[in-house]
Amino acid sequence: MKLYTRSGDGGQTSVIGGRVSKDDNRVEAYGTLDELNSFVGQAAAVAGATGELDELATELIEIMQELFDCGSDLAFADPEGRTFKITAEPAVRLEGWIDAHVEQAPEITKFILPGGSETSALLHVCRTVCRRAERRIVTLSGDMAINEDVLKYVNRLSDYFFAAARSANAKLGVPDTEYVRSADVFKKRK
Repeated sequence: MKLYTRSGDGGQTSVIGGRVSKDDNRVEAYGTLDELNSFVGQAAAVAGATGELDELATELIEIMQELFDCGSDLAFADPEGRTFKITAEPAVRLEGWIDAHVEQAPEITKFILPGGSETSALLHVCRTVCRRAERRIVTLSGDMAINEDVLKYVNRLSDYFFAAARSANAKLGVPDTEYVRSADVFKKRK
């Protein structure tokens, strides 16, 4: 099998059910999800390298599968009447994971800067790329109907990356780096 087809040499690419320009909003949206997925893979590899964050690595691998599903759901030339892969369930599961990660991290009162451990730093990269993917999906949703569960999932996912970054630091005994000019902006847990 050849990896190159030459069919995109003129600036067009295939989507499910047609062809579009490579800078089409749909391609921007699922392309940014693909970029995010690469960073999630890197974070999973680093998290799983020592054995201390195996549960996190397992979660990240599941997220990688779901990100591919999200991209597939956005790749339809005409999404009307399609059966989608992403439903409401993965976002609900993310909420449970977020809550668990929040419980494993110390109280937060100030803004924090990305970093601490290598895993945490990578998860913050995932968070920011995830937010960009969300913006691309919102733009796409202004052009055409999309699977709204993809947008909900990606919105929840950026929160997951923040919570997971903080709990990874806590599990590894590495403090978060607070933004020194931050006021106390977060309320105490109830």
